[in-house]
Amino acid sequence: MRSETSAFHVETALAHLAAADPVLAAIIQRVGPYGLQLREPGFGTLVRSIIYQQLSGKVAAKILERFREAMPDGELTPEGVLALSNQQMRALGLSGQKSAYLRDLAEKTLSGDVDFPALPSLADEEVIEHLTRVKGIGEWTAHMFLMFALGRPDVLPVGDLGIRAAMKKAYRMRALPKPERMEKIARRWRPWCTVASWYLWRSLENEANL
Repeated sequence: MRSETSAFHVETALAHLAAADPVLAAIIQRVGPYGLQLREPGFGTLVRSIIYQQLSGKVAAKILERFREAMPDGELTPEGVLALSNQQMRALGLSGQKSAYLRDLAEKTLSGDVDFPALPSLADEEVIEHLTRVKGIGEWTAHMFLMFALGRPDVLPVGDLGIRAAMKKAYRMRALPKPERMEKIARRWRPWCTVASWYLWRSLENEANL
């Protein structure tokens, strides 16, 4: 995990958010310093995302550990993924569906259909279009990559249950908000939706390691 939290000026973002939204200002005050940690914007981060889909963190971490151990030199590479048989992947704890997703990611990376070095120069929407070419990579995963790997400052993951639950609680809604309502609330946060989202996650459980 990279040590820096982001490429943008955090104090500028916090000042904007606190002035623009009293509800979020109170959350920022309660949670404390911003601490989003960035991962490497490469193949291994998407492998991790696929493995973690629909699993508890503890179970996913164990499978990821086994998966790394099965790789040459412990490095997650497209070549290493494609060298594993379906039987070997099952033995590591991966479902047939996730094995297929990982193979598709590896094949598209090797073919250049997914070009990780090019991603930092692309706009957010272009990154989403690029990554969702891979089976098993949807908009939510692409949003997480934008936030936690590329460090983009203005991402609102409208499909994230944690963000929806935090908004419901903080803004005293009767039901989980739909994307349109979320976007309306977030207008005042622009261009710092990533920072606002991190604080919303932390508002639900301040001790979470996000």
